[in-house]
Amino acid sequence: MYELILRRLLFCLEPETAHRLVMVLLRLPPLAVAGLVGRTSRVDSPDLRREVFGLSFPNPVGLAAGFDKNARVYRQMGR
Repeated sequence: MYELILRRLLFCLEPETAHRLVMVLLRLPPLAVAGLVGRTSRVDSPDLRREVFGLSFPNPVGLAAGFDKNARVYRQMGR
């Protein structure tokens, strides 16, 4: 669903508009967003696991600097 709809929509928008839209979507209840990006876009593979500063992650994490500069959706990003 993400590749078919949401990604295409986001890449058509101006970067700041796309950022604001994602911030709004992340504040929605988890079930409302799950159909768009939720578990369907998750890949579980031992090859992706990383350990950084003693913390284990199931996969590499990549976020733009300042994505959540005001810490409004940090909990939602950890889902």
